Amino acid sequence: MSDKYEAVIGLEVHAQLKTETKIFCGCSAEFGNEPNSNVCPVCLGHPGVLPVLNKKVVDFSILMGLATQSTINQKSIFARKNYFYPDLPKGYQISQFELPICEFGKIEIEKSNGEKKEITIKRIHMEEDAGKSIHDQGDETLVDVNRCGVPLIEIVSEPDMRTPEEAYLYLSKLKRILTYLDICDGNMEEGSLRCDANISIRKKGATELGTRTEVKNMNSFRNVERALQYEIERQIEALENGEGIVQQTLLWNADKNEAVPMRGKEEAHDYRYFPEPDLMPVEISNDWIEEIQSALPELPNEKLNRFMTQFNLSQYDAEFLTASRGVADYYENIVENTSDYKSASNWMMGEIAFTLKENKIEIEKLSIPPENIGKLIELINGKTISGKIAKEVFAKMLESRKPPEKIVEEENLAQITDSSAIENVVEQVLNDNPKQVEQYKSGKESVIGFFVGQVMRATQGKANPQLVNQLLREKLQS
Repeated sequence: MSDKYEAVIGLEVHAQLKTETKIFCGCSAEFGNEPNSNVCPVCLGHPGVLPVLNKKVVDFSILMGLATQSTINQKSIFARKNYFYPDLPKGYQISQFELPICEFGKIEIEKSNGEKKEITIKRIHMEEDAGKSIHDQGDETLVDVNRCGVPLIEIVSEPDMRTPEEAYLYLSKLKRILTYLDICDGNMEEGSLRCDANISIRKKGATELGTRTEVKNMNSFRNVERALQYEIERQIEALENGEGIVQQTLLWNADKNEAVPMRGKEEAHDYRYFPEPDLMPVEISNDWIEEIQSALPELPNEKLNRFMTQFNLSQYDAEFLTASRGVADYYENIVENTSDYKSASNWMMGEIAFTLKENKIEIEKLSIPPENIGKLIELINGKTISGKIAKEVFAKMLESRKPPEKIVEEENLAQITDSSAIENVVEQVLNDNPKQVEQYKSGKESVIGFFVGQVMRATQGKANPQLVNQLLREKLQS
């Protein structure tokens, strides 16, 4: 970015809530069902039908408000947002406008240089989703209205972000909170978390906002970062060339790494908002808020700080382990079976992380119960097996789902700790390699690694490595 300019970025994030049914009717909100199968006269807006608000949507909205230190408005109202599009059968969307359920929240981010910054949340409001237009089925556009009426919360930030990095960190933090609360699965590829970005450019030191554009269609955190960088550079180049910025909505094309114009950018008055006549105002009592407050789980920042103090972990380890609630819960279940907190962290960041990535699964689908990882660590620390054998046991645990001690017993993998048995192997290795023995005696001590490898190979990795090292040095020095 040019030193002359700064970007002003605000994000509008739509989070699909994990309710079983839609926001105003009893239709299933499940993703991936047969097109146009999760529909009824209410979510299609047929004449004579009345919407009924799903209480769980309100509960989840309050939960998110509390988690972001927002003000919970004890009275909020729904509005009709009027616009015409093929995937909006009613010709309007039920949303909130003047009186949203939550306002004035905040999220703190920590940048790569260690600097902390607070991003203000302007509002969180409830609304229903629209349908989906499908453009890749030949010459025609198809419409799937399953998504009509699926409950959303829209989280609107103030334009407090100045760099794509800050936007990335804010969005990441938002997703972590949503998934910790278990109110949204955070899957951007399936559309259950969607982000629109408003971007403008101004000269550094200026207070007036520049003309803004909105970028849509970003289906990953990295695409958000790339799209913002592209649009910032495009606007700077336009200003430097004496061109004006057109207020418009852009679609991000990840394949071409560019944003293309979609339509003119709308303002609130373009939607002709008016109060939804079929829904009463939502009134939230203090008792209701206190009930939700009592259900608030430990949030990511709190868990990260606790992991660092309780388990004596570095910030790097703790950040990895608290990146998702599932990973954090799995780790805590491991350390119920071992007090070696660092080894448990190493297994999480090593073999387990590799397995999840290799199989493209979340930790909830891992076939090994966490207590078995704790038992495996204890077998290593108790010198029943070596670290190398432990990796073999881990692979067998993935296949068989058996506990580690049973695999060690059945496969005869227990470590050899009998010094006389190892001594015989050591003597044989030294007798078979006189050249390397001479090298050691002439001062080349690094050759000890060769001997250790030979002994471990001869014992199929079962010999205790510390005992092997000790016996080798004793024999070589004598």
